[in-house]
Amino acid sequence: MSENLKYYAVIGNPIAHSKSPDIHAQFAAQCGIPLRYERVLAPVDSFAATVDELRAQGLCGCNVTVPFKLDAFAYASKRSSDVLWAGAANTLSFSKELVTADNTDGVGLVRDVTHNLNTPLAGKKVLLLGAGGAARGVLRPILNEHPAVVVVKNRSLDKAHAWLAQIAQNTDFAQLTQGIELSVQAWADETLESYDVVINATASGLGDEFTQPQGVLFNSNALAYDMMYGKQTGFMTWAQTQGAHIADGWGMLVEQAAASFQIWHGIVPDTAPLLQRGV
Repeated sequence: MSENLKYYAVIGNPIAHSKSPDIHAQFAAQCGIPLRYERVLAPVDSFAATVDELRAQGLCGCNVTVPFKLDAFAYASKRSSDVLWAGAANTLSFSKELVTADNTDGVGLVRDVTHNLNTPLAGKKVLLLGAGGAARGVLRPILNEHPAVVVVKNRSLDKAHAWLAQIAQNTDFAQLTQGIELSVQAWADETLESYDVVINATASGLGDEFTQPQGVLFNSNALAYDMMYGKQTGFMTWAQTQGAHIADGWGMLVEQAAASFQIWHGIVPDTAPLLQRGV
């Protein structure tokens, strides 16, 4: 491998569908950085061994996708505050002494919503659907935008309560949630609430079935955002019938990749060409 060619990868299972190599290749070309970025299919029980082998081959850093974000958290020796909140990592950086974990999912989501889609979150009522890994990765950056209300709606109310109890142990929890009404609801709770932004962080977009949450109304000019990308999901169709503006997660994917690129190379790439053209 050329001494000047930096080696990165995205690790997952499955991984053939990943657009990350194409995105990072365009960022690298834009910024004049020699780069090798590959898809790596890791056995579901061998994340650490796979990363160890790649590091021996010169891997400088990697993105991590399903189902290894918890494994990436465990593999790291240093974790960012977003990682500690999420309990999961999607970006690893390697040096001789440290494995540093970051989570750029929330940064990517917020950048896409507030900048690309011109939808400020400050003072707004936000509904987050789901309490799994995707939701956990974005909550802290959402709170950083100072919304008035954040409701987490999940099929398992116990799971959502347990998650909030867990993150309440973070040292910055009280400061970050000051002035924000943060609560959880069951999926079937029929208490009517209206929202400015509704974010689908469930995996419903992987299939064709979507069971709408009960008690959810959309305010005028509300945004309905599905973290999945590449197709019209059941969530998006439902929200559209309720008069909401809709968006998928392509912009989030591009923006979280840009945040990872900045962590590794110290340069902020221009995401606009990718947002306009795709890859």
